[in-house]
Amino acid sequence: MSLKTADRQALVALLVEAGVLRFGEFTLKSGRQSPYFFNLGALHGGAAIQQLGEAYAARIEAAGLDYDVVFGPAYKGIPIAVATAEALARLGRDTAWAFNRKEIKAHGEGGAFVGGDVTGRVVLVDDVLTAGTAIREAVGLIRAAGGSIAGVVIALDRRELADGDATAVEALAAEIGAPVLSLLGLEDVIEYLDAAAGGDNHQAELSARIREYRQRYCAPDGDVRTL
Repeated sequence: MSLKTADRQALVALLVEAGVLRFGEFTLKSGRQSPYFFNLGALHGGAAIQQLGEAYAARIEAAGLDYDVVFGPAYKGIPIAVATAEALARLGRDTAWAFNRKEIKAHGEGGAFVGGDVTGRVVLVDDVLTAGTAIREAVGLIRAAGGSIAGVVIALDRRELADGDATAVEALAAEIGAPVLSLLGLEDVIEYLDAAAGGDNHQAELSARIREYRQRYCAPDGDVRTL
């Protein structure tokens, strides 16, 4: 199961208001010119991160994932993991959170991780999947420590095609052998712009540009939230 349509639209509105989801002309790491940009690092208000954690917790619970700890890859995944674990606790599921160190400490408590035990079943939470470098690195560290991957949850699935006919999300899911879920798909962003447009030509133009981008670079938007 996915988040309800109303909840997804409320989440898009929150991310736009917080400056996480921006519209304009942006050059991605791939070199593509994108009409929108997603940066969860812009979300730093207490109330906003609480709402985001609730969305991740709801998505995890709806998916019925079997997990022991919520893991956020450093750095952007760290506050997501903490907020998600806190939200899960309010739902009656007291779950540990953890994250990896960028530089492994040789003194003090040492080790590659901070937080809960990662030797069980781990669900990873992160912002958006582009190259997937941080997630792949985290998966490798967790498996090397004896843990297994219960699933990955990201905020936005851009639905961009990777190699062949698979999207970046589908390719990662096949590679790690675990479900990769999202809170939002690109269709949710388009739906938000369409609803906000009314007689606003600027909003309508943004929606048209994103549709054009989707047609050129993305897979058709199916029910990506149930992967």
